[in-house]
Amino acid sequence: MTRVAASHSSVETFRTLLTEPGRQLLSELREHDPAQELTLATRLRRDHPAELVSAALGQARLRQRAAAKFGSRAARMYFTPDGVEQATRRSVADRRARRFAKLGVGRIADLCCGIGGDALALAEAGIAVLAVDRSPLTCAVAEANAAAFGLADLIEVRCAEVGDTDLSGHDAVFIDPARRGGRGRVFDPEAYSPPLSWAVDVADRMSHGAVKIAPGIPHEAIPEEAEAEWISDAGDVKEAVLWFGTGAAGLRRATLLPGGHSLAGAGLPDPPAGPVGRWLYEPDGAVIRAHLVADVAQQLDARLLDPTIAYLTADELRSTPYATAYEITDALPFGLKRLRALLRERETGTVTIKKRGFAMTPEELRRKLRPSGPNSATVFLTRIAGSPAMLLGHPAPADG
Repeated sequence: MTRVAASHSSVETFRTLLTEPGRQLLSELREHDPAQELTLATRLRRDHPAELVSAALGQARLRQRAAAKFGSRAARMYFTPDGVEQATRRSVADRRARRFAKLGVGRIADLCCGIGGDALALAEAGIAVLAVDRSPLTCAVAEANAAAFGLADLIEVRCAEVGDTDLSGHDAVFIDPARRGGRGRVFDPEAYSPPLSWAVDVADRMSHGAVKIAPGIPHEAIPEEAEAEWISDAGDVKEAVLWFGTGAAGLRRATLLPGGHSLAGAGLPDPPAGPVGRWLYEPDGAVIRAHLVADVAQQLDARLLDPTIAYLTADELRSTPYATAYEITDALPFGLKRLRALLRERETGTVTIKKRGFAMTPEELRRKLRPSGPNSATVFLTRIAGSPAMLLGHPAPADG
């Protein structure tokens, strides 16, 4: 079968899910148990075409996986395997859409739109969207998602090469280049599809633009004309985005969801390193990726534990959304026997292990510790003044 014929076949198979029998079958599979899938498939094939059953079961599995990103909405959405992996988490897409709306954007081109997660958020913010992707199946899924949420009037899906898209009449563009290839993740920004340089050129020519990039992108690869934002959700860094037309060229920003706290960098030098204080602060991953540890240190009147490690320490407890605080009870040179003895002496059976700049993995250490007892502790494996060290402590009180 040729690639064109295979693509047509996959689109037609997907469209069977949009028929009334397909919708009923998906509704029946909403709470299905994957462990019983073989038995369920055999039963369903007695009343439905085998191809429809296979498509519905596959879609049901994708919806279950997508719940981590889209919550309860995933049960109403349609996906492709790549779409589940690459789609923007709903909380992040909503935040970006609100920012576009605040900038006054009325019409936006969503290039490399995928299954339409960002397009849905943009349309729900009242913005008219031209959603473009070159995959016929992906476009069919994006159209189905727009219809499922009553947004077809605001979202036009176009199957085309993004480089051929006429952007006249649009006041903004959002570009989400593919960052995966046949061998997995792509780390070279010029190996994105389309390349980062192309995306930056397009976004910079619009009144407003945003380009989604990998959070681990080297800072030297970020163009000077862009504002760069790193976004975390519930403590996990989810993405980075380059903004154009915000009037903040060169700014580095860390945004934390779900609270919406956003820290704009002031270009501060690295804070000095100093002795371990009573409190240790673990900056949020978005703060670290954005190179804004110094800005948080200034807020907390804190110092680094080590010049090369993103742990902060201070003598007084201060509240901040940008770092998690721990009260330190012990700070010692690393020694496995000493650590095991301390935990045994304090009857510590629940141990949370965190590490930075330390060779041993938490799993390896846990196997060697064999902790037991009713108490809990957090163990930090790190370096202090260049030497391996271990710190024991507990999370600070919530009202600290």
